[in-house]
Amino acid sequence: MAASITAQQIERSATSDEEVLRLLRPYVADWFRGKYGRLTEPQRLAIPLVKEGYNVLISSPTGTGKTLAAFTGIIDDLLRLSEEGKLEDKIYAVYISPLRALNNDMWKNLVKPLEEITSLARERGYDVGEIRVMIRTSDTPPSVKQKMLRKPPHILLTTPESLSIALVAPKFREKLSTVRWVVVDEIHEMASSKRGTHLALSLERLQYLVEERGGRLQRIGMSATIAPLEEVAHFLAGYEDDGTPRPVKIVDARFAKPIDVRVLTPKVDLIHDPPDVVNEAIYRLLVELVKKHRTTLVFTNTRSATERVVYKLRKIFGEEGLFDADTVEAHHSSLSRHVRLEVEEKLKRGDLKVVVSSTSLELGIDIGYIDLVVLLSSPKSVSRLLQRIGRAGHHIRAVSKGRIIVVDRDDLVECTVLAKSAMERFIDKVRIPCCPLDVLAQHLVGMSIEKKWNIHEAYRLVKRSYPYRNLSFEDFMAVLRYLAGKHELEDEGVYSKLWLDEDEGVFGRKRAARMIYQLNTGTIPDEADVKVVTVNGKYVGNVEEEFAEILVPGDVFVLGGRTYKFIRSEGNKLIVEPAEGSRPTVPSWFSEMLPLSFDSALRVGEFRRRVASMLLGKGRDHTLRYLVEEYALEEHAAKAIIDYFQEQLEYAGVVPSDKEVLVEYFEDEMGWNIAFHTLYGRRVNDALSRAFASHLSSMLGLPVRITVTDNGFMLTVKKRPSRKLVQDLLRRVLSSNLRRTLEEAVSRTELMKRRFRHVAQRSFMILRRYKGREKSPERLQLSAQHLLGILLEEYPDNPVVRETFREILEDYMDIKNAERVLDWIRRGEVKIVIRGPLPVPSPFAHHMVAKGHSDVVLMEDKRRLLALLHERIMEYLRERKEKTRGRG
Repeated sequence: MAASITAQQIERSATSDEEVLRLLRPYVADWFRGKYGRLTEPQRLAIPLVKEGYNVLISSPTGTGKTLAAFTGIIDDLLRLSEEGKLEDKIYAVYISPLRALNNDMWKNLVKPLEEITSLARERGYDVGEIRVMIRTSDTPPSVKQKMLRKPPHILLTTPESLSIALVAPKFREKLSTVRWVVVDEIHEMASSKRGTHLALSLERLQYLVEERGGRLQRIGMSATIAPLEEVAHFLAGYEDDGTPRPVKIVDARFAKPIDVRVLTPKVDLIHDPPDVVNEAIYRLLVELVKKHRTTLVFTNTRSATERVVYKLRKIFGEEGLFDADTVEAHHSSLSRHVRLEVEEKLKRGDLKVVVSSTSLELGIDIGYIDLVVLLSSPKSVSRLLQRIGRAGHHIRAVSKGRIIVVDRDDLVECTVLAKSAMERFIDKVRIPCCPLDVLAQHLVGMSIEKKWNIHEAYRLVKRSYPYRNLSFEDFMAVLRYLAGKHELEDEGVYSKLWLDEDEGVFGRKRAARMIYQLNTGTIPDEADVKVVTVNGKYVGNVEEEFAEILVPGDVFVLGGRTYKFIRSEGNKLIVEPAEGSRPTVPSWFSEMLPLSFDSALRVGEFRRRVASMLLGKGRDHTLRYLVEEYALEEHAAKAIIDYFQEQLEYAGVVPSDKEVLVEYFEDEMGWNIAFHTLYGRRVNDALSRAFASHLSSMLGLPVRITVTDNGFMLTVKKRPSRKLVQDLLRRVLSSNLRRTLEEAVSRTELMKRRFRHVAQRSFMILRRYKGREKSPERLQLSAQHLLGILLEEYPDNPVVRETFREILEDYMDIKNAERVLDWIRRGEVKIVIRGPLPVPSPFAHHMVAKGHSDVVLMEDKRRLLALLHERIMEYLRERKEKTRGRG
């Protein structure tokens, strides 16, 4: 079970700094006093728990001393062993982080304190030896790995992938059997992905190995702000064989640091002012903030936006002589590792005035002093907002100061809610994948290398990990049978990876399994650029695979300043035809965009409902005061929200919210559009849109084009819909048939083809590396598409196919919350309001209509379209008022 103690309870508890320090060796306690003066809240609570041997999850913001909270008790025990002459040449502690850069940081953060503490101990006359700390990752040279075999480090720093390989390394595996502590850093980052699932199984295998040798493994997790803590704690600690969670203590110091979050709106007309005026106002606001602070970290939501902001700031700095243009740098995942490290070092030295990042600096890499974080546009979840702002004031007593600059009216509403939620300490729920069969396949091959396993013993081990606690024995056996070659795919070059004897109830290693596992283990898919070629064979350019997988035939997108229509794919090639003059349906940056989380979307919906009700009941002036006072908005920003809501109310009579879904239909140059204002986040809307589109297509016998946003989705057809058609459509899509409908809808899509390749690689169905050869992503994609065609026809229940569907529906989309929404509608808890045919889309639908207009090339077209739609709304309302006056 998980027991939680919050920072507030720490304040009320009797545990003082001195009581905690008395638990430590005298010289360790003195070093702490001399170095830091006092303990931070997470340290004061965590150190005693670690010393007592509990599994512990420590959740607190960046800069609150989590590292020493986790490691002080471990270092103290190692020094005590050294004093007593009992410190052996063996691995006592393993530290696991998602980034190699974090391992390098941790090496520095441990080695320096260890040197200082041992030096102080020797000065005091204590006989203590060196505590060795070493890193083992894919970058570690073989000579260093050999050195570790001869003289293992006492503390090993590694990554999830390197740990899984070490578990099957014939000699090094034995070195891991002595581990007493395992420390998992940035657990919030890993838990929500298959990488975390991979790690959870590795931890169970490590624990099995340790206990087999008579030892005991203590688990310590470090996390930034995350919820629900109990779930993450169980993810860290795992389960007992009887299905109960292992005991784990939670240190809840998520709000140990004060935060200061404000939303800033450029003083321009966000609708009618031209793009260059709006952009100029945004940059002026940003420059003014930069001038008032020593070092500013700016977050954008896409890599392309990061490069654009850096270019613009350098230009302004140079032209206006404010600062040296070289004090502005970019940091994102597309840059080389060398460039990223250089930027991090400059930051630590205080050489930079501004660094602009997309997501790469969200994790706790040591980047030195930052006194302001600026977010350009919505971070899409409160958790991400808190994590980004937590990078400022990298010290327990420093305020984390953040400013969000908004770019349009929807962004203003969303950011207003997220900022208020952050100040109220609301956190979105983490989503942990459930029973991924491809990761299971990988680990079963890894386990087969270790020894001959009894099937039921292996099943019990797997079920001890949190992600597989509900795994059925049938699914477990299906994966084992697939790995043993029972699928009859040898003719297609898919061979067994282990042997299985169901009569005896055992399985074990086949020859070459170790090589396959070591060369192909891991969960991060290979990123590949996809070539774009016209129907007559002319090469146009490349797009990222993440972008290719969202395309459906008929989609129009921009590449190199021109528009193209997607026709079909051939392996790793997209076949297109020019579509000059057509409005883009998918912006080129859409695959990079972070989706609004379901929990945050519900809060935005609740805000819409409350403000609309206040406007109708108490009027404009009262609502203005409320927004300024309760949400700390500037008056012009509060007025922009009120104008937006009033226009929607006057035109459509309803503001869509968490309890009310507006469905409207209207005609434009693309055809007839049915817009669903489902404010539940993009992943839920992706699921709902495909299901409604599938049923609408079968009802009309026509293709349906889909547009998806965080605030809703739009279905476009060539035939005029009727109110009765919309009502019939709403009755057809139910939570009971959603999964079946979606599986049929996605089975022949680009998304299915590309996700199947990733799952097939993780499942060792197709191998990237084998016998000294490496296949290109293009060849892997062709192999995957060939195999998928066979499996869908002949073996649809194959675990690799089933896992592909599960990943798409549960991880990429959000089918579970989509089912909840459909149940709310069925029970009448969410009301449906239908409007149409409308002469022009309602104000809240304008961003759905304009979504295809991409950032750089078509931003001007997008703003022009938004201004035109807004003007048509205002014209319609003026005409309606005049008619009403005339009748009066």
